[in-house]
Parts: sequence; C-alpha cells; structure tokens
Amino acid sequence: MAVPDRIERTVDLDHSPDRVWAALTTAEGLGSWFGDSADVDLRPGGEAHVRWVEYGAHTLWIEVVDPPRRFAYSWAVDGLGPSDPRRTHVEFSLEPIGAGTRLTVVETGFAQLPDELVDAFHGNAEGWRDELAELVEYLNAAAAEE
Repeated sequence: MAVPDRIERTVDLDHSPDRVWAALTTAEGLGSWFGDSADVDLRPGGEAHVRWVEYGAHTLWIEVVDPPRRFAYSWAVDGLGPSDPRRTHVEFSLEPIGAGTRLTVVETGFAQLPDELVDAFHGNAEGWRDELAELVEYLNAAAAEE
C-alpha cells in the first residue's frame, strides 16, 4: 500500500486571525500548544526549534511568512535519519470568518516515503487532531485570562 501524501484539517476558531497568527508563529505560542518550549526566527529561511519532553527537539525550516494569512515550514519525517533530505511541508492558512478565523492545516510530502514508513503518515494525521485541540484550548485559556 502506498503512503498517502496529504493530511488536511480545518477548524473554526472564535479568535481573530492576529491572535491565531501569534499562536502559530511565536515562541510563546508554539511552546505552549505545539510543544513544551520553542524558539522562532520568523522569516523565510529562518528556523524554529520546538522541544517536547517526550519526543526531544525538532527543527522547523520556515518557508512562508505572510501575516496573518499564511505560514509554512518543512520538517523532518519520523523514521528517517537526521541527515535525510526528505521532509514534509506544513502550511497553515488563516481566513477571517465573522469575528473568528477558519484555520486550515495541510501537510504534504508523505508519498515520497517508502511503504514501511506509513506509520509516519498515520502518526502525523492523529497528531494534527490532537495538536489542533490543544491550540483551541490554548487560545481559549489566553482569552479567558484577559
């Protein structure tokens, strides 16, 4: 069975595009909902480093910064060695809807993987469900503190 190429998730958020943008692109945001800590050099060609206590550190190679509409990066595929050039591409698109934001996340590039790495696809598909739920919790908690 070939590895599917694309994961796509959409969530409607009760928060402005600027607030969602900050959650996606700042060290505080990424280190709160996506990882346990982060640092971000927010520019095309920059890097973000996200650290998880459970999984270690991962580098995000930033490709697109178009505030507050589009943010994209590539990152290494679980199961491949650290020097392997194959990566997946993750793109966040933000669309204003009323007072909120429709956030779409698309991750592509899995089709380049050998069949034995199909678990990387399934792990990320499940991971985006979990991470987006954490994003909602993070945004709601931040709004409640105001």
